[in-house]
Amino acid sequence: MASAFTDLQARMLDRVVAALRDDERFDALLGGGSLVTGGFDAHSDLDLIVVVRADAHAAVMAERLDFAAGLGGLLSAFTGEHVGEPRLLICLFGPPLIHVDFKFLTLADFDDLAERPVILWPRGAAALERRLEAVRIRPSGRSPQWFEERAWLWLHYGATKLLRGEYFEAIATLDFFREQVLGHLLQRNAGRPQRGVRRIEEVVDAPARLLPTLAVYDRASIARALKASAALYVELRAAEPPPVLTAQMPALLLDLIGET
Repeated sequence: MASAFTDLQARMLDRVVAALRDDERFDALLGGGSLVTGGFDAHSDLDLIVVVRADAHAAVMAERLDFAAGLGGLLSAFTGEHVGEPRLLICLFGPPLIHVDFKFLTLADFDDLAERPVILWPRGAAALERRLEAVRIRPSGRSPQWFEERAWLWLHYGATKLLRGEYFEAIATLDFFREQVLGHLLQRNAGRPQRGVRRIEEVVDAPARLLPTLAVYDRASIARALKASAALYVELRAAEPPPVLTAQMPALLLDLIGET
């Protein structure tokens, strides 16, 4: 694994491991994200899981900003409540710039994971490996019905912004729909994890299919992109149809947008 890291990434990992090794509250350092799913490169952030002793977790959580600052070169950091993960600390170090995410977990938090992390540094390798082997992996992914229940409401929202003349809001809605719906379905239909538009360029024909959903600050352009987004959603959902389709859609949406 070490050969996959750039000098900058390797130096940061060395600093993290040194800090953990000298503090008995920490049991291991694990890697997640693209270190597990693939595609890790020189531009990747480091997704790190810091395994903390259960009796020390509360104290470590209270001091996690200090932990990051103690590594040196901390430019900015904030916690992950916005993504529903308060145990996450998102950091930017530099110079040179490097993005590092720390998630502080105990072994008891490993009952269900979306991916099996890699061990970067263990205090007790054998016990940790046994624990990770026993973890139940539940890959993240949204159901066909999840998309169907949301797609038409989001597209309707974008259409009302267009009709009201709120073009920036309409464009933002199209971008959101591309990320939250179309990208996930393109990835799913290609047999890949649902990751929005992350590395969507690797999916055959995906960029060409998404281009019509892009809009510029122009009423006709936004209308065309909304219609293209609705059409692409219908096409993509056919690969794994939801049990219940939304009645009279997309016909009502297209009537609303009209000949704009």
